[in-house]
Amino acid sequence: MTTLPDIKKNARQQMQKSVENTQRELASIRSSRATTSLLDTVRVEAYGQQMPLNQVATVAAPEARLLTVQPWDKSLMNAVEKAILTADLGLNPSNDGTIIRVPLPPLTEERRKELVRIVHKLAEEGRIAVRHAREEARHQVKKVEHVSDDDKHRAEADVQTAHDDAIQHIDDIVKVKEAEIMEV
Repeated sequence: MTTLPDIKKNARQQMQKSVENTQRELASIRSSRATTSLLDTVRVEAYGQQMPLNQVATVAAPEARLLTVQPWDKSLMNAVEKAILTADLGLNPSNDGTIIRVPLPPLTEERRKELVRIVHKLAEEGRIAVRHAREEARHQVKKVEHVSDDDKHRAEADVQTAHDDAIQHIDDIVKVKEAEIMEV
């Protein structure tokens, strides 16, 4: 039997996961500054399987417009370089035999606007997930038996507050990311 506190706790956890997932996805979108999370989506063909780049190499951002990738196994140098090229990030890595340098070209105004649209789309997906968690919790609250209507209303109000907080958190993340992308 599910209790109201369990429902509220579960809804908060689902909303928090949605916010964290949105934050992680937005971190992988390129801004004007180099960030190691930019390469989080790159998968390398290594040892007969597809592996995330950060499991086969060290990624660093020594300068504002440069990423460096140093594979732990030198035999993976070409595979890592190829994976970065084919990741559709618009990056052109250069390999000097010991380290791969990935210079970040300046973003055009058109590309910035496109990235902002992508940010808003991902944020909306996060908001939808938060709303879904709220609706699921409301549905469960209505099903709970042997609880007064006042307690149900309080539980729904608590879930709504958690929803509002999560949506606000996503909006704040979007504002920061949008400012980061539009920064020249």
